[in-house]
Formats: sequence, structure tokens, C-alpha cells
Amino acid sequence: MFSSEIYTARRAALRKKIKSGLILLPGNIDASINYPANAYGFRQDSNFLYYFGLSQPGFAGVIDVDRDTDCLYANEWTMDDLIWMGPQPTVREQAARVGVQSAGSLQELAATLNSAIKKGRKIHFVPPYRAETKLQLSAWLGIAVERLKDHVSRELIRAIVSMREIKQPEEIAQLEEVALTGYKMHTTAMHLCREGVSELEIATELERIAAQGGGRTSFRSIVSQHGETLHNLSYEGRLQEGRLLLIDAGAENAMGYASDHTRTLPVGGRFTTRQREIYDIVLAANACGQKLAAPGVTYQSVHQAAMQVIAEGLTALGLMRGDPAEAVAAGAAALFMPHGLGHQMGLDVHDMEGLGEKYVGYDDATSRSTQFGLSALRMGKALRPGHVLTVEPGIYFIPALIEKWEREHINSAFINFPKLHAYFDFGGIRLEDNILITPTGNRLISKHRPPITPDEVEAAMAQ
Repeated sequence: MFSSEIYTARRAALRKKIKSGLILLPGNIDASINYPANAYGFRQDSNFLYYFGLSQPGFAGVIDVDRDTDCLYANEWTMDDLIWMGPQPTVREQAARVGVQSAGSLQELAATLNSAIKKGRKIHFVPPYRAETKLQLSAWLGIAVERLKDHVSRELIRAIVSMREIKQPEEIAQLEEVALTGYKMHTTAMHLCREGVSELEIATELERIAAQGGGRTSFRSIVSQHGETLHNLSYEGRLQEGRLLLIDAGAENAMGYASDHTRTLPVGGRFTTRQREIYDIVLAANACGQKLAAPGVTYQSVHQAAMQVIAEGLTALGLMRGDPAEAVAAGAAALFMPHGLGHQMGLDVHDMEGLGEKYVGYDDATSRSTQFGLSALRMGKALRPGHVLTVEPGIYFIPALIEKWEREHINSAFINFPKLHAYFDFGGIRLEDNILITPTGNRLISKHRPPITPDEVEAAMAQ
């Protein structure tokens, strides 16, 4: 937890961005797995965590814009709770830890909101993403669950995005800390990547390292020899020499800040000539993204520049043809990379995505494309100092997609379909780093970059 002064200053800054009314920030509650007392591991709502700092279930915060006050609400522990859990701080004691002077029960919160509604005061809330929160909001505000989306506050969404997307020094320190755990995860995976090892064994080891770092994985790790499936969450395979293992994994620390790296490894420790040819193109696209990302530059343009590197490389190999710039403009290169170059990162591994990508990744000056591939870019707007984002180009040979394009003659002027058939068993390669936009350009978040060049990867695997 940061100092109480940081949370107090954040709430004060948010209050100034909203014209009037109450800002309601519900925290998360425990979610049961298969019976009430057996809950999933608790993860606090990131907006509540950002403004109120407490990582316990059952809390809700209210920021009163008109009266310039804050209040935390939660039910006090019962004797039964204390018997099972031991001594616990009171709600008021918890509130004082984050600079909030007023506290009350959830019943008092319901009464406060009801009174505000009767007086015609605006209640600002953001889109809920959990069923439990939707039910809470419905009960507190008297709005049917299916209509909550019609009442979310776009004013509050924009205000939160404007604050959370620019990382402050104390947040950058957290991101650098958790990046070290991510580094350990990926370098350990390199040592384990040998024939006969199961994908599950590596995924389990990644979870252990993340937990040892004081947190958990920031998302369910992707550990797969079928890298052509972008988010392959199956761990059923055993490693076979000569194949590629794609590992997309990150850690989340005790404060909730995330890392997110991807490396692609040759099972057996050596890239084949064909694998290295494709790998080098992806590595060049990664370098291009990091070279161009700077204040004032749209990430949409950086994405397109990285796509041009991919198109040029694949054209040189004879897998694409024609003018690479025209191929990118036509969307032909998206056959090999049907996702975006990156996303913002912070308290959420896809930072603030629950608020709506059109507010987080785009703005009035930069619109989201409808073109296949480019439309999947989560972060497109102009970069600013303090943005933290991923650079994650890839090349994938997806048989079903290739066959569809060939059958329907999609971008056939730019794709050498007959030659692609030999790559149906290739898989995919993705290389992902995390960068901080600085006043003059960008830098890697991690002080220790997981090995990324082919020679570095092979050397790490040989240890």
C-alpha cells in the first residue's frame, strides 16, 4: 500500500475532474467456487484499489464532489468471523489507513445513495464487470441489471483514464519490481524447455515463481507449442524437439501491478534455419516498435510501421509479394499478425480495459480502424510521457485462416499461398516487451530484459 497522502491526493484530483454528484467506487467481494465458504483467490477492483488502496473484500468508496468529502463503507466483522479469522481492524481503522475520515456500513451506504437519488443528485459509476457487482449496483441504485450499461458515467470513465494511464514515480517503481519477477519466470522457462517436459510443468513453475514474488500471475499463462493459436490456454502437450514453444506470461505483485512478456523458444535449444528466418523478422518488428514509440506519436502509426517490417521480411522470403507498403495498406500482412502491437499496462495487465477500449486506447483525434487485424489494436492514440504499454509483434501461420483467404481470394495479389502450405506445421512467434514512454522517447520497464535475440535465447537455454 502507498502512503495515505497518495490516495488522498488521487481522490482530490478525481473530485476536481467531475462537475457534481457522488462518485461510487464499489470494491469486489469474495466469489465462491462451488459453495459459499470456498472462494476464489481475492482480487480487488483496480479502480477501488487506485483511489482507496485497500485490498479486502466487501468495501465500497464514495467521493462526494459537492461536499468535498470521502467515505468508506463495509460491514463490521461478526464474532463468527473473528473466531475463524482472528482479530481484524475495524472499518474506521481501515479507512484511516488511506486518509478517509468517515466510515459506515453497507446499509448506511444504501441509505446515502437513496437520499442522493431522491434529491436528484448524479451518481457516477463505471461499467461493472462482475455479476456480484452488477447485483449490488442494481439494488443500491434501483436500476435493472440489464440497464446498468445505459447509466454508466462517461464523465467518470474519462476522468479515471486520464489519471490512471499516466504512471507516477511510485507506480513505475512497482512496475519495475514486478518486471523482475517476470524476468525470473521467463529465464526459468528457458532452462526447462527441453524435450519430454510437459507444458503443464512449465506453466506450474511460472505460477510458483509469481507466488514466490508476493503475488500471482497477472493472467493465465500461455505455454504452448501451438503458438499459432493466439491465446492457447491448453497445457496438454509434451515438448518435442524441433518445435517452437510460445510463452506469454506475467506476474502481478502484492500491490496489483503487472508485467507481461512473451518469448518463443526452440525446443531442444537451437533454432532451425526456417525458424530463425521468421524469428528475425519478428525481432526486427519489436525493435521498430521500440524505436518509434515516443510522445506525440500515435501507437496506431507505430503498429503500421511494425507491420511494414513484417511485410518486408516475408516478401524477402517469398511468402508475400508486391509492394510491402501497399500490402500493409490493404491489410494483407494481418494474415500473419491478426492482433494489435500492444496495450496499456499497469494495475491491470490490459490496463483499464474494463472501462472500454474506446476510452482507454482511442480518443477524439484517433479512431479505431475497422480493417481486419488493425481493428484488434487496443492502444492506438497519441503517446504521452508516463504511458506504460507493451510492444508485442508476432508472425503466425494459422492454417484455417490461410485456407479461408486462399479460398476466397482475399489479398491474393500480396500472398504467395502455395508456398504457405509448407508452414502449416510451423506454429507462431511472438516477442513482447514492456516500455515506459519518457519525455524523449521510451525505455524498457525491466532493468533485466529476458533474453530475446536468437543467440541470447540459445545461450540461456544451454545453461
